[in-house]
Amino acid sequence: MTLSASTFPAKTNPLPSWSESPTREAILDFIRAVTDEGGEDFVPPSERIATFDNDGTLWVEYPIYTQFLFTIERLKALAPQHPEWQIMQPFKAVLEDDREKVGASGVKGLMDLTAVASAGMTADKFAREVRSWLTTTRHPRFDRVYARCIYLPQLELLDTLRAHAFKTFIVSGGDQAFMCPVTAEIYGIPPEQVIGSTVVSELKLKDGQADLVRKPGINSIVDRETKPVSILQHIGQRPILAFGNSDADREMIEYTMAGKGRRLGLFLHHTDAVREYAYDREGQVGVLARVLDDAAANDWVIVDMKNDWSQVFPDT
Repeated sequence: MTLSASTFPAKTNPLPSWSESPTREAILDFIRAVTDEGGEDFVPPSERIATFDNDGTLWVEYPIYTQFLFTIERLKALAPQHPEWQIMQPFKAVLEDDREKVGASGVKGLMDLTAVASAGMTADKFAREVRSWLTTTRHPRFDRVYARCIYLPQLELLDTLRAHAFKTFIVSGGDQAFMCPVTAEIYGIPPEQVIGSTVVSELKLKDGQADLVRKPGINSIVDRETKPVSILQHIGQRPILAFGNSDADREMIEYTMAGKGRRLGLFLHHTDAVREYAYDREGQVGVLARVLDDAAANDWVIVDMKNDWSQVFPDT
């Protein structure tokens, strides 16, 4: 049976910002199959777990991770207190606006810099500053705040999955504390369903009040092979759907697809230089090379942004 909009309840039009294409049909067919109680692929609601990468999958990551931009601003503000940064890498690259070198440091470099930039801040203060920055700082190209540089088709997919009793999670290399202040509002994903890298924190008591204070060190990195490990540790079961956008998400999709029963692994391919960006095999972020080479052999679905999405961003 091929799934179409008419297969869903009346008065609904699932995934309206997705173009009519085999990709959209594959997603809808998967949802129908695993939620049809009389079907051979039925999955009980308790096992309907879907995991999504964040950077480049749910919000814009190119040409440099959003978290890097926030961290760069913080480090520049702190630079007068640290003259040694003028000659110490990667701080020197930050102060010289060498974003290519900064971006080349990858997820670990991002977390190292974030940990230093936020050291000494309480968790609550960090959350307030992150939320303020994401909701007031505008993207220079798209002229919208970063909290709205999110992909409308993915919001529709998240809503459609939850309408069919899926539990949706974020599994990202980004700082968990950087995402949590806004994920419930922009994605409908509460903080307890956000899995990300973390910095070292310490419980401190002051005037009888307990606070968690961030320190200049990394506690955990959630990237590549550690994504499946983190999924098991935090969720306790294997997803049946996983969505990424780069080779760094491959292990999460492989782990998802290796389970029994019907599975769906998706990768977003950034192919739209007009409405967003076009990138894949080259660059500092979101490299998609091995996945493109191996997708057909592994039954991974490649979502082509230009052809599969009729609209990229939500109306402001």
